[in-house]
Amino acid sequence: PPQKISKLEGFLVQYGLQLAEAVPLLAALLSLPLPAAYAPLTISPEQQKHKTLRALLTILRRIAAQQPVLFVMEDLHWVDPTTLEFLTLLVDHGPTVRILALLTFRPDFSPPWTGRSHLTQVTLPRLPRRHATEMMDRVAHGKVLPPEVVAQVVAKTDGVPLFVEELTKMVLESGLLQEQEDRYVLTGPLPPLAIPSTLHDSLMARLD
Repeated sequence: PPQKISKLEGFLVQYGLQLAEAVPLLAALLSLPLPAAYAPLTISPEQQKHKTLRALLTILRRIAAQQPVLFVMEDLHWVDPTTLEFLTLLVDHGPTVRILALLTFRPDFSPPWTGRSHLTQVTLPRLPRRHATEMMDRVAHGKVLPPEVVAQVVAKTDGVPLFVEELTKMVLESGLLQEQEDRYVLTGPLPPLAIPSTLHDSLMARLD
């Protein structure tokens, strides 16, 4: 812990934050014991959260003042309220800093910052057959997969990239295929239910 605190102090000094205020906040965030040299926090949890988010935003802004920043956060449909609050602060400061924030989420998520002039929303369609097949080829490291396996995976994944990737991995690990020098071949007839129909079934099969 003392080494981690020392590293934290060096990081905060680098971006000009006041150690007396910032160290207790970020030590608490990182579950580090606070050294005796620092006064413990005596503010409410809500104030502590607000100050911590502001400190994190200040760090990002000062990094962006030195060089452009690409900030990527995926799968916002699973985001927690505090992270969403931080992202809202980041979006609010978007026009004034050199930060490109790339945030991905499923269609059922509604971000609270729509309609801002500095935001662009891009809706990605499902993968066409050609791209799904190309993704399978990459997962198989360029080795040719049997056409009937490709056809089933493409049909069952319905253009969902994660499902294409996971289902291809599952098939490669299932024992249905035998690896040869430049291709995979079926070890026998492809059973009707050998390839799962949902991402959940695929992940459970791989766990089993």
